[in-house]
Amino acid sequence: MILQKDATILRKESDPVKEFKAAQPIILQMAEAMFNEPDGIGIAAPQIGFSLRIFLVAEDVLFPERFEEEKKRTKNFITFINPSFTKLSRKKTKDVEGCLSVRGLYGDVSRPEKVSIEYSDESGKKKSRGAAGLFARVLQHEMDHLGGILFIDRARNIQKLDVSAKS
Repeated sequence: MILQKDATILRKESDPVKEFKAAQPIILQMAEAMFNEPDGIGIAAPQIGFSLRIFLVAEDVLFPERFEEEKKRTKNFITFINPSFTKLSRKKTKDVEGCLSVRGLYGDVSRPEKVSIEYSDESGKKKSRGAAGLFARVLQHEMDHLGGILFIDRARNIQKLDVSAKS
C-alpha cells in the first residue's frame, strides 16, 4: 500500500541504509507497489512506510520512445541507496508532475535539466551516473521524498484531475 500525503513519515528526513542485505525485502515491496500502479515510474521507501534512503526508478524511464511504441512496461528497475547529487545543472526546465502519494493532483515543477548522482546499488556497490530529461526529473522527485518533500511543495498551478475517469 502506498501511503498518501498526510502520512507523517512522508515529511521526515530518511535514515541512511546501513545493512544492505536487510534492505532486500523492502526493495521487493517497493518494486511491487510501483509496478502495481499503471503510472508508477519511481518510488521511495517512505512511500511504503520505511524511513530509509532508498528509491527505485523504472528502467522504462530511460527509453520513453520504446515504452510509447510497445505500450507495455518491463518490470526492470534501478535501485538507488543512500543517494546524493554531485551536480545539478543551472539550466532548469518546467514540466507537469504527479505522485503516487498525492493522487489526483498535478502541477508544474521547475527542476534542473541535468543531474549527476552517486549511490549504492542493492549489493552495496558504489556507483555514479548522469541523467537528463525525464530520468533527471524522476531522480530529483524521488530524492525529494528522502528529504521529506512532496512535489506539491515545489509545484505551481496545481490542478486536481479525476484519475478514475476513462477516456
